[in-house]
Amino acid sequence: MIKMVVFDLDGTLVNSLTDLAQSVNKGLINAGLKAKPIENYSQYVGNGREVMLKKAMGDYANNEELLCAVRNIFNSEYAVHCNDNTTAYAGCKELLSKLERLGIKTAVLSNKPNEFVGKILKKVYPNHTFTEAWGKKPQYKSKPDGEALIAMLDIHKISKDECLYVGDSDVDVFTAKNAGVRMVGVEWGFRGRQELFAAGAPFVASTTEQLFNYICENNE
Repeated sequence: MIKMVVFDLDGTLVNSLTDLAQSVNKGLINAGLKAKPIENYSQYVGNGREVMLKKAMGDYANNEELLCAVRNIFNSEYAVHCNDNTTAYAGCKELLSKLERLGIKTAVLSNKPNEFVGKILKKVYPNHTFTEAWGKKPQYKSKPDGEALIAMLDIHKISKDECLYVGDSDVDVFTAKNAGVRMVGVEWGFRGRQELFAAGAPFVASTTEQLFNYICENNE
């Protein structure tokens, strides 16, 4: 029986690409580098802030002085603008409500800096209470390491067999594998079904209705 569904955030519950891209681009421009097209950021996100910044910086990623400058501007800009364009994906609000009515706990585990996660969820999902909502915390390794997911389950005495992890990228597939929990992919996010299947996702939902049906079918 599934007692908790843990969601990735960016590309799974929220479309945050524009706000992320614009905040990083301001950092790049401030550091004398060229801004990148917003669509490029779909390949930059997923492994946390530092990896995203370095991918955006390209050949200058190993320049610590520039990296620090870009990071500082990103942090200040994103703190103010993280909700300017970020929205829920179609059907996700209804999905969360249906899971709640079934008595299934919902949680969020993201590689995004922890201070931004609650702020975004409060704006985008103001009427839903997540059991936990974690970004990158210093005491745990980043995804795809599974230790943060395992720690979250341990806090709520949820066994690995009682958890389903949901995400949109290969990072999420590997996170679930490393934590020893079941996983389902969603194709509406940043990476698409081909990457998810290639990484080993057993199922990829095209819609939130498909995802809900999959959860119900595996909740016996």
